Amino acid sequence: MHNARSISELNQLIQQVIDSELDPVYWVIGEISDFRLSPQGHAYFEIVEKVGNKIEAKLRANLWQFTYRAIASKFESVTGTGLKNGMKILAQVAINFHPLYGLSINIKDIDPSFSLGERARIKQETIDRLTREGMIGLNRSHDLPAVVQKIGIISSATAAGYGDFINQLDSNPGGYKIYHKLFPSLMQGNEAAANIIRAIEIAENAKEELGLEALVIIRGGGAQIDLDCFDEYTLALKIATCSLPIFTGIGHERDETIADLVSHSRLKTPTAVAEFILASFREFDETLGLNLRRLDRSTRIQLQEQYTLLQNFSLKIQSQTSHSISSENERLSGNLNRIKTAVRNQLQIESMTLSNLEKSLKNLVQHQLVIESDLLESLSKNLAQLDPKSILARGYTKTEVKGIPVHLAKINLGDEMITHTSSIKISSKITQIEEE
Repeated sequence: MHNARSISELNQLIQQVIDSELDPVYWVIGEISDFRLSPQGHAYFEIVEKVGNKIEAKLRANLWQFTYRAIASKFESVTGTGLKNGMKILAQVAINFHPLYGLSINIKDIDPSFSLGERARIKQETIDRLTREGMIGLNRSHDLPAVVQKIGIISSATAAGYGDFINQLDSNPGGYKIYHKLFPSLMQGNEAAANIIRAIEIAENAKEELGLEALVIIRGGGAQIDLDCFDEYTLALKIATCSLPIFTGIGHERDETIADLVSHSRLKTPTAVAEFILASFREFDETLGLNLRRLDRSTRIQLQEQYTLLQNFSLKIQSQTSHSISSENERLSGNLNRIKTAVRNQLQIESMTLSNLEKSLKNLVQHQLVIESDLLESLSKNLAQLDPKSILARGYTKTEVKGIPVHLAKINLGDEMITHTSSIKISSKITQIEEE
């Protein structure tokens, strides 16, 4: 039989090797995953090692309540945020092995300066890549209209920055009307970048229908680490290649995100973006007012010059008109006399022609009346001969059965038959029918 050991003996052997062969603590680099806090205040998570997006190794990590409070306080005071998923850390750990729960590590300390430095390194690599690909400044190649009147807004509907932005646009003192459409998105966290990209795509698909002239990405500030999504390459690439100019007002003062670098116009806060848009209206108003004043002055000068010219022309025209009217009056007077003579002659000729036509028409009408009178008399005689009363007066009768002429009716024995003469109506009953 093999020299078999029990599970507890094997676990004890592993524990002995860990205690004797390994140092009490190690510094390790990894990414936080599956981070959660227990009701007792302990933090549980995994530290993972990735190559690209593939996890190559991971360890369960425990951060007990007392230690967590101290580490979290120090970390947040340096980085401006707490520990969370996706964050790369340099942690001091002690290896722990439990007979039931297996291998894990207890977190003793976390170096916050490493997390800041790691973020800076990744950010610079992303900027260098975008620069090589020609993405920096690409979105700024879009021309802006003189005033931006229709915008799409990418933000969280509940963000304070969104409310401030809308309030400033809608209640501007100039009464300018700016159409705005919200395309809601997460604005922080691991899913934020993908959400914002999707919102940009939806806005681009709707730009023709809505007449959008620009997109605005805004949020209400926050800890620096909460803005990591705006340093992601995929989001920066989408902003750079967007078919609309994009303004950013992410609400932070200390640093500039990569999204700011690739956007068309970067403003510090949402209200600054609103002021930037409203400023275009005010500048347009000022330019329009200046041009109107210039136009007014130029118009008045031109009017004065033209008035002088018109006065001169008026005098010339009055003189020429008086001479022309006099000449035309003489010519018209001669023409009028000639016309009167011609009209009198023509009236005499036409009067004679009408008199002859009248005589001819009277003769023609009288002849036609005689013809029509003879025809009417002939028709009257024919009509009188065809009158049923005339036919009956000549001895004929009219016989009906059920109101139908007897030769058309369907006759049965016993039917009543009515016979009409010119003066009487005879009722009889059919008692015999013979075919002929």
